[in-house]
Amino acid sequence: MKESDWKKFKQIKELALEKYCSSVLSECKEVVLNEQQHSHERYLYLYNMLQNRNEHMALMFDGHSRSKAWLQLIALRREGLTDEALVEELSEEFREKTDPTKLW
Repeated sequence: MKESDWKKFKQIKELALEKYCSSVLSECKEVVLNEQQHSHERYLYLYNMLQNRNEHMALMFDGHSRSKAWLQLIALRREGLTDEALVEELSEEFREKTDPTKLW
């Protein structure tokens, strides 16, 4: 991996993490504010949701290394978490290798 791709990937990943966490927090807010369910039901739903979202987050973000960067970028792009303007700044090779629409 080129040094320039690695530096750009770090930016992409940082912004994607912020976007993911903001999305999860918005989901939490909706659950908490849903007065149509009892508090205990909301609590249990929120607890399970956060466990699931945390597992999903770990798959996409844990282990910051160059060897995992391409797999993480595929996952981030598939989930729509990337800033595509930054992705366009990556080398053509890295962009092509991490394009989720071209893998299957």
